[in-house]
This record gives sequence, structure tokens and C-alpha cells, in this order.
Amino acid sequence: MLKQREKNPILILSIGVVALFLIGFLLLVVFGAKSYRADVDSQYDSMDSRGLTAYIVASVKANDRRGAVSVENSDYGQVLVVSDDETGYSLRYYRYDGQLVEDFARTGTPLAPEDAEPIAPTEIFSVEREKNDVLYVTTDAGRTLLHIRCGEEATP
Repeated sequence: MLKQREKNPILILSIGVVALFLIGFLLLVVFGAKSYRADVDSQYDSMDSRGLTAYIVASVKANDRRGAVSVENSDYGQVLVVSDDETGYSLRYYRYDGQLVEDFARTGTPLAPEDAEPIAPTEIFSVEREKNDVLYVTTDAGRTLLHIRCGEEATP
């Protein structure tokens, strides 16, 4: 004698409610993961864009001596030159082939962009020097204000 199973509506309702909660939980996890990924990507993009100007500011601050910082014009646009009189070498920052590059060479030698070290991609690089020892560096990341201590501009 086979016992015939009766369909219990409470059992079906219970299984439906559990399935609904599981589907809702999985959707919540998926949407939460997508939102978290978007936030992290945005944070990394922000750090990357600020990293470019922070690199330049750190370099200028580390070598900020009287007459060490100058701005020159070249075939590649503006060049930020940070000279070291003790060694006779200079760090030169300029835009080449869509990248901000750092060129380390003897002071006064021609620029060599093929030997320069790329720092980061940027479509904009301009440097403005005000009379009161304020340097404005503008890149894709924005404009950065830098108060230099060197007091006098180096002569190219």
C-alpha cells in the first residue's frame, strides 16, 4: 500500500519564502560587489592622478636650493628643471609622446626624450613661476601650488 503524498500548502509556501530570501541575498551580494569594485576603481584612479603631481612636488622639494629650480621652453613644450650645482646634473620634467618624462643629464645638455624615464600619461603639462617663489604645476590631475624656498631662479 503506497501512501499517497499530499501536497501541503504550508510546505510549498515555506520553500518559496526560503527561495525568495536566497535569491534576494544573492542579488544583494552581486550588486554590493559591483558597487565595491566601482568605489575601489574610483579610489585607484584618484590616487593615480594625484601621484603624478605628488612625484614632481617631492622631487622639487627634495632638491630645493638657491637657484635650483627653473622653467625653460623647448621643442617639447615647457621643461621644469631642478639642478644640482654640486654634481652638475639636472632633473628635467617635460611632456613627450603623451607621457610626462623625467630626464636626468648634465646641466645644459640637450633634451634626450628617447632616454628619458616615463612617469605617467598626461595630456597637459605646464609650469608657471610667480615672483613670490610660487610654482604652479598643471597636469591632467589638476593644478598644484608649490612654494619653493630657492628664492632665485637659476640661469639657463
